[in-house]
Amino acid sequence: MIELPVFLRGIAIGFSIAAPVGPIGVLCIRRTLVEGRATGLAVGLGAAVADAVYGAIAGFGLTAVSSLLVRQQGWLRLAGGLFLCYLGVRTFVARPAERAAGGTGAGRLGAFASTFGLTLTNPATILSFVAVFAGLGIAGAGSWREAGVLVAGVFLGSALWWLILSGTVGALRTRLDAAILRRVNRGAGLVLLAFGAAALAWRP
Repeated sequence: MIELPVFLRGIAIGFSIAAPVGPIGVLCIRRTLVEGRATGLAVGLGAAVADAVYGAIAGFGLTAVSSLLVRQQGWLRLAGGLFLCYLGVRTFVARPAERAAGGTGAGRLGAFASTFGLTLTNPATILSFVAVFAGLGIAGAGSWREAGVLVAGVFLGSALWWLILSGTVGALRTRLDAAILRRVNRGAGLVLLAFGAAALAWRP
């Protein structure tokens, strides 16, 4: 099957772009600890869908869209940076739960939507996909069918990373007491604030 190598390549790309721990990784870890694996996975899936969107822009050769996003990266960074600072402050002052809360459907949908939007406001994501696809000689190349298979692989690879991360953190949740969780909240809050400040201070 000619699409299988393309699909596997997409999985590798999606996994490798999602795996470096950034603000979404911090959010996934923290929400998993507080609200359980399902909510943590919802956080990751929001990022995975955004990765697939940007993968589609790069894979289908939608240069007009990618150029527009790059031109508006200042405003996107401003929005993303402010939201990260807000999340950082809220996380820093949050009181840890004694046990993982059973996240509701609405809470999981909110977690998904917030990280989807946050990932889309990061211009580095589209630049990463454009660079990787161009480096591999697959940006806008091949048929639409192959591009679709590639994007599906990107989504699956990204989702696989978030499944591994939320599952691993969820398994460790029962070993952490309130004092440790309080330090996790404060540490995560400071990290998110640092990411937000870096986005706001960044100049092209």
